[in-house]
Amino acid sequence: MARALYIHWPFCLAKCPYCDFNSHVRDRVDQDLWLNALLADLRHEAELAGGERLDSVFFGGGTPSLMPPATVARLLEEAERLWGFAEGVEITLEGNPSSVEAANYAALASAGVNRVSLGLQALDDQTLDFLGRIHDADEGLAALDVAQRHFARVSFDLIYALPGQTAEQWRADLLRAIGLGTTHLSLYQLTIEPGTRFETMVRRGHFSPLDDNAAADLFALTREITTSLGLPAYEISNHAMPGEESRHNLTYWRYQDYCGIGPGAHGRRGGMATVRHKKPENWLAALDAAGHGIAEERALGTAEQASEAMLMGLRLREGVDLTALARRFGLEPAALCDEGKLAFYTRQGLCWSSDGRIGVSDAGMPLLDGLLAELVPADLVAA
Repeated sequence: MARALYIHWPFCLAKCPYCDFNSHVRDRVDQDLWLNALLADLRHEAELAGGERLDSVFFGGGTPSLMPPATVARLLEEAERLWGFAEGVEITLEGNPSSVEAANYAALASAGVNRVSLGLQALDDQTLDFLGRIHDADEGLAALDVAQRHFARVSFDLIYALPGQTAEQWRADLLRAIGLGTTHLSLYQLTIEPGTRFETMVRRGHFSPLDDNAAADLFALTREITTSLGLPAYEISNHAMPGEESRHNLTYWRYQDYCGIGPGAHGRRGGMATVRHKKPENWLAALDAAGHGIAEERALGTAEQASEAMLMGLRLREGVDLTALARRFGLEPAALCDEGKLAFYTRQGLCWSSDGRIGVSDAGMPLLDGLLAELVPADLVAA
């Protein structure tokens, strides 16, 4: 059943002030203990979701580039033994662009990693300092250069819509980023997430987020520039040359099965939703007690699966095949999408419909959350 595998490494050297991911700072990590625990979690999933080769493996975090390359190699060896790899399997590892981690790139490539996603986040020291990053601009660019020499496919992240950022500043940064020659970019607007240090700073008046209208203008500028230079958006925040899209993330957005192991990892397999224990120590304790790290495992009803498929698929430029999705879940197309509202927003230029497919237009993407609430029937979402 598994088409993709996600492996979560929860540790970071420092917690960024904007980050609400499941990441933790620890003085010491017992590498042998963690390797054996991840292997046990992996085997548990394979017992339940074997039978189909993996199209992709993704090491996320946290900071997976802090993993010893030997650990990465052993996990990939075991995943291939348990599932098998499809021809051309995509194996991605996220990493921070520090010189320490860049020193491991050759070994990671030898271990089987063939794609990396680097958290550059910015290309200047002032912004990196504001974002709480532990690398500087020169170190990040040097790590990118090393990555491009060792991996055929390289992506990196940038954060924009920063406090006070102008269109001219973002245009210059984005053109410089595209000029660095990667085939994939993940471009995220700064979001003040609950529970983060940035939320506290905003509440105390240390800085004010960029206003919504200015952020929307930067979003439109991003789409205009990336499209004109051959890296169009294929998802709301992800841009790639044709054929260079993240196949792993497309598994999520196209609502295909994936297994997730490691602290806090989510999975969807055979109509079941799985969630691992979030805190590293609790996840380890669960493995000792039960042989796996699952905190919650439940069957998803047909309506809930259909709703998730709609909410994920409409993030994509390709939209969703409404007819195929209705057939997959044994529903009528009208149960998946409010046809009257779709027609209304299509007339407004915010959505589109063609040959059974529907989607959100470039003009509608800045309003995606609101459009999803309008298009996907409330009774389907609540089911």
